[in-house]
Amino acid sequence: MSGFLDGIRCGDCECNVDWGERRNTIASIAAGVLFFTGWWIIIDAAVKYPEEAQFHHAYHTCGVIATVAFLMINAISNGQVRGDSYSEGCLGQTGARVWLFIGFMLAFGSLIASMWILFGGFVANNTGGVVYPGIAIFFQNALIFFGGLVFKFGRTEDLWQ
Repeated sequence: MSGFLDGIRCGDCECNVDWGERRNTIASIAAGVLFFTGWWIIIDAAVKYPEEAQFHHAYHTCGVIATVAFLMINAISNGQVRGDSYSEGCLGQTGARVWLFIGFMLAFGSLIASMWILFGGFVANNTGGVVYPGIAIFFQNALIFFGGLVFKFGRTEDLWQ
Protein backbone atom coordinates (compact mmCIF):
# COMPACT_ATOMS: atom_id res chain seq x y z
CA MET A 1 0.00 0.00 0.00
CA SER A 2 2.98 2.33 0.44
CA GLY A 3 3.57 2.73 -3.31
CA PHE A 4 0.01 3.09 -4.60
CA LEU A 5 0.68 6.67 -5.81
CA ASP A 6 3.89 5.80 -7.68
CA GLY A 7 2.14 5.18 -11.00
CA ILE A 8 0.24 8.48 -11.05
CA ARG A 9 1.72 11.10 -13.35
CA CYS A 10 0.82 14.56 -12.21
CA GLY A 11 1.82 17.68 -14.05
CA ASP A 12 3.41 16.48 -17.27
CA CYS A 13 4.00 20.03 -18.43
CA GLU A 14 6.59 20.52 -21.13
CA CYS A 15 6.91 24.24 -20.48
CA ASN A 16 10.42 24.05 -18.92
CA VAL A 17 10.13 27.09 -16.67
CA ASP A 18 13.24 27.87 -14.66
CA TRP A 19 11.82 29.03 -11.32
CA GLY A 20 15.30 29.75 -9.93
CA GLU A 21 15.67 32.93 -11.96
CA ARG A 22 12.16 34.06 -11.12
CA ARG A 23 12.34 33.33 -7.40
CA ASN A 24 12.84 36.97 -6.41
CA THR A 25 9.97 38.09 -8.62
CA ILE A 26 7.57 35.47 -7.27
CA ALA A 27 8.55 36.14 -3.64
CA SER A 28 8.18 39.90 -4.11
CA ILE A 29 4.76 39.56 -5.72
CA ALA A 30 3.56 37.12 -3.04
CA ALA A 31 4.79 39.41 -0.24
CA GLY A 32 3.15 42.42 -1.88
CA VAL A 33 -0.16 40.58 -2.23
CA LEU A 34 -0.04 39.54 1.44
CA PHE A 35 0.81 43.08 2.56
CA PHE A 36 -1.90 44.62 0.38
CA THR A 37 -4.53 42.11 1.51
CA GLY A 38 -3.77 42.84 5.16
CA TRP A 39 -4.29 46.55 4.72
CA TRP A 40 -7.34 45.97 2.52
CA ILE A 41 -9.01 43.92 5.25
CA ILE A 42 -8.45 46.57 7.92
CA ILE A 43 -9.65 49.37 5.62
CA ASP A 44 -12.80 47.32 5.00
CA ALA A 45 -13.37 46.96 8.75
CA ALA A 46 -12.78 50.68 9.32
CA VAL A 47 -15.27 51.60 6.61
CA LYS A 48 -17.86 49.08 7.75
CA TYR A 49 -17.64 50.05 11.45
CA PRO A 50 -16.83 53.79 11.61
CA GLU A 51 -18.22 54.33 15.12
CA GLU A 52 -15.74 54.49 17.97
CA ALA A 53 -17.90 52.17 20.09
CA GLN A 54 -17.72 49.30 17.59
CA PHE A 55 -14.14 49.74 16.38
CA HIS A 56 -11.74 51.82 18.43
CA HIS A 57 -9.42 53.83 16.19
CA ALA A 58 -6.40 53.20 18.42
CA TYR A 59 -6.44 49.58 17.26
CA HIS A 60 -4.84 50.72 13.99
CA THR A 61 -1.58 51.09 15.91
CA CYS A 62 -0.87 47.35 15.61
CA GLY A 63 -0.95 47.54 11.81
CA VAL A 64 1.29 50.60 11.74
CA ILE A 65 3.84 48.90 14.00
CA ALA A 66 3.67 45.76 11.83
CA THR A 67 4.34 47.90 8.75
CA VAL A 68 7.34 49.55 10.42
CA ALA A 69 8.60 46.09 11.41
CA PHE A 70 8.13 44.90 7.80
CA LEU A 71 10.34 47.74 6.61
CA MET A 72 12.93 47.22 9.34
CA ILE A 73 13.25 43.49 8.70
CA ASN A 74 13.67 43.91 4.97
CA ALA A 75 16.05 46.88 5.16
CA ILE A 76 18.85 44.53 6.20
CA SER A 77 20.18 41.95 3.74
CA ASN A 78 21.18 38.47 4.84
CA GLY A 79 24.77 39.25 3.86
CA GLN A 80 24.84 42.16 6.29
CA VAL A 81 23.63 39.90 9.12
CA ARG A 82 26.26 37.27 8.30
CA GLY A 83 28.94 39.94 7.97
CA ASP A 84 29.76 39.09 4.37
CA SER A 85 28.96 42.39 2.73
CA TYR A 86 28.85 44.93 5.52
CA SER A 87 31.85 45.85 7.59
CA GLU A 88 31.69 49.63 7.84
CA GLY A 89 29.33 51.96 9.60
CA CYS A 90 28.93 52.87 13.22
CA LEU A 91 28.10 49.35 14.46
CA GLY A 92 28.81 47.02 11.51
CA GLN A 93 27.51 43.48 11.71
CA THR A 94 26.36 43.88 15.32
CA GLY A 95 24.27 46.91 14.41
CA ALA A 96 22.63 45.00 11.55
CA ARG A 97 21.79 42.12 13.87
CA VAL A 98 20.37 44.44 16.54
CA TRP A 99 18.28 46.25 13.90
CA LEU A 100 16.93 42.93 12.61
CA PHE A 101 16.21 41.72 16.14
CA ILE A 102 14.27 44.90 16.97
CA GLY A 103 12.32 44.50 13.71
CA PHE A 104 11.36 40.93 14.59
CA MET A 105 10.42 41.99 18.13
CA LEU A 106 8.09 44.65 16.72
CA ALA A 107 6.59 42.15 14.25
CA PHE A 108 5.93 39.50 16.90
CA GLY A 109 4.72 42.15 19.35
CA SER A 110 2.17 43.53 16.92
CA LEU A 111 0.97 40.02 16.10
CA ILE A 112 0.57 39.17 19.78
CA ALA A 113 -1.13 42.51 20.44
CA SER A 114 -3.59 41.87 17.61
CA MET A 115 -4.48 38.51 19.17
CA TRP A 116 -4.95 40.23 22.51
CA ILE A 117 -7.24 42.82 20.89
CA LEU A 118 -9.18 40.08 19.11
CA PHE A 119 -9.82 37.96 22.18
CA GLY A 120 -9.79 40.62 24.90
CA GLY A 121 -11.70 43.31 23.09
CA PHE A 122 -14.06 41.45 20.82
CA VAL A 123 -14.47 37.76 21.72
CA ALA A 124 -14.50 37.83 25.54
CA ASN A 125 -16.10 41.28 25.77
CA ASN A 126 -18.76 40.68 23.14
CA THR A 127 -21.29 43.33 24.11
CA GLY A 128 -22.57 44.34 20.67
CA GLY A 129 -22.20 41.02 18.91
CA VAL A 130 -19.60 42.45 16.49
CA VAL A 131 -16.42 40.38 16.19
CA TYR A 132 -15.34 41.21 12.62
CA PRO A 133 -13.14 44.22 13.52
CA GLY A 134 -11.09 42.03 15.86
CA ILE A 135 -10.73 39.35 13.22
CA ALA A 136 -9.72 42.03 10.71
CA ILE A 137 -7.03 43.37 13.06
CA PHE A 138 -5.64 39.89 13.57
CA PHE A 139 -5.64 39.01 9.87
CA GLN A 140 -4.07 42.35 8.97
CA ASN A 141 -1.15 41.76 11.31
CA ALA A 142 -0.80 38.09 10.40
CA LEU A 143 -0.74 38.86 6.68
CA ILE A 144 1.78 41.69 7.11
CA PHE A 145 3.93 39.41 9.28
CA PHE A 146 3.88 36.55 6.78
CA GLY A 147 4.42 39.00 3.92
CA GLY A 148 7.54 40.23 5.68
CA LEU A 149 8.81 36.69 6.16
CA VAL A 150 8.18 35.82 2.51
CA PHE A 151 9.93 38.99 1.36
CA LYS A 152 12.90 38.43 3.68
CA PHE A 153 13.48 34.71 3.27
CA GLY A 154 11.79 33.97 -0.07
CA ARG A 155 14.29 35.94 -2.12
CA THR A 156 17.86 35.01 -2.88
CA GLU A 157 20.77 37.43 -2.91
CA ASP A 158 22.78 35.44 -5.44
CA LEU A 159 21.07 37.20 -8.33
CA TRP A 160 22.03 40.64 -6.97
CA GLN A 161 25.73 40.22 -7.66
